[in-house]
Amino acid sequence: MGDDADMTTMLSQRDGMKVVKQTFAVSSESHRQAIDITSQVRDALQSGEVHSGLVIANCLHTTCSVLIAQNRPALLDELAGMMNGLVDEEASYKHNDPRLSDCERGNAAAHLRASLLGHGVALGITDGTLLLDGTEAILLAEFDGPRERRVHVQVLGV
Repeated sequence: MGDDADMTTMLSQRDGMKVVKQTFAVSSESHRQAIDITSQVRDALQSGEVHSGLVIANCLHTTCSVLIAQNRPALLDELAGMMNGLVDEEASYKHNDPRLSDCERGNAAAHLRASLLGHGVALGITDGTLLLDGTEAILLAEFDGPRERRVHVQVLGV
């Protein structure tokens, strides 16, 4: 995970509306991995004293996703199996062909998986609390690791 040196926060306020922007780093340790980033998103919320509003969290990369799910190994295994079934790692993708692409990573499957899940989530804030039930988590889904990733969080509200 990223440390405090990898985090930037900016708070602004206009006409009663507060906006908090924070970017933090997350490091994956394997090619595919789910990393719980709920605490970092909550930290961004707490830094702005927003009691009612919206939190938007998105990864700043095209080969990983941010999603809401239960952080349970069996469910994450099922999600990985579903993604493997939808996007074949070994298929012949133009993105992986050096004659057609300047990408040297051969990571077309990672781009396609991330596109299916999306790059961000929006969550409500009520009474200064993220609207997640007790079993939900905000996860960064890594499809092309290990790598350092940046996640941007924007908190809007009053």
